[in-house]
Amino acid sequence: MHDQMARIESHIESHQHMAGALMPLLHAIQDDLGYIPEECYGVIAKALNLSVAEIHGVVTFYHHFRSHPPGRHVLQVCRAESCQAMGCGALETHVKSSLGIDYHETTSDGSITLEPVYCLGNCACSPTIMLDDEVYGRVSPQQVESLLANARRENP
Repeated sequence: MHDQMARIESHIESHQHMAGALMPLLHAIQDDLGYIPEECYGVIAKALNLSVAEIHGVVTFYHHFRSHPPGRHVLQVCRAESCQAMGCGALETHVKSSLGIDYHETTSDGSITLEPVYCLGNCACSPTIMLDDEVYGRVSPQQVESLLANARRENP
């Protein structure tokens, strides 16, 4: 935790004098750690002259931000209109059942975190998912299973 706080404080030092620093700072912390620890809200609030409630409000308002560590892999299922029209409902039902988790949860082995996302900009190839930083279009439940199996094998 000490190393983590040092990294967070380094990000704060890099961002605190920027106009509108909160969002870039939160992105930097999450890009570095994979999430924004609730324990750091007070330090961020003090550095930016904001309340802890304001920090908490921003982190919880935006679906992109996490307040808990993600699994080794993050699977995002697009929930936008185009993907819904092309069957993402059945896809997400299959994925949730297969993984045994719901959105914003991580498998018990810590390998996969499942998140909804509201447009990956790949509407012409719906339904779309993103596994880690790679976007996949026109996916079937079987293709998602294969991608997840490969991800688990490569980085168990």
